[in-house]
Amino acid sequence: MALDADLIQKCADPSLKPAIIETFIKAAGSPDPLAVIVRSGDRIILVPPVKTPEEALELVRSQVGHAVVRVGVTQFPAGVGVNDPSELSADLFDSCKNIRMGTALFGKVWRIVWKWYGRPTAEEVMPQVLDDAIDAWKRGRFEGTSVFTAPDPGGPKPPEVKEEKEMPQPAEAGRSSQPQEPTSGDPNKSGIRIDLSGIGANRSSSP
Repeated sequence: MALDADLIQKCADPSLKPAIIETFIKAAGSPDPLAVIVRSGDRIILVPPVKTPEEALELVRSQVGHAVVRVGVTQFPAGVGVNDPSELSADLFDSCKNIRMGTALFGKVWRIVWKWYGRPTAEEVMPQVLDDAIDAWKRGRFEGTSVFTAPDPGGPKPPEVKEEKEMPQPAEAGRSSQPQEPTSGDPNKSGIRIDLSGIGANRSSSP
């Protein structure tokens, strides 16, 4: 099931078109607002299940700084821009707030990748740019750049990616076949690919 259009309109960063947001979350997000994925290098670390935003927040605080931690609907990289785990809040697990933060950060990643391509405008090129931007989100890096901490290149907005029946999905080939770099508390690298079915069963809870 597609991400609820009302949720996109209410919560997502307005600089991104709804079709791009939906493709992004389907490819790199999670249907569970309380999802916590912890990685160390290429390994996924098993963590106890959580039932409340408070439990999820406690788990994240215990892992940030030691491993790569992704959370919520957009699999936002917990710890980005945070000096101490105590600064993290349960907002990470509110669906609307997670989408707002995640799409704003993905917008920057999208612009970084588009600029690297030379800011093309040809319709046939844009799906590949989006594909690489999603892959960069999942890995936290693009062509040697840490996309979450790199400055926003600004400039004009990337042109719209036309909706197609077969929207390109990030492939497990090409750049995605490269090994992830060892982590050192840098919340960057991740390889999550989960269908967004079930988003309607939103378990979000306001902090």
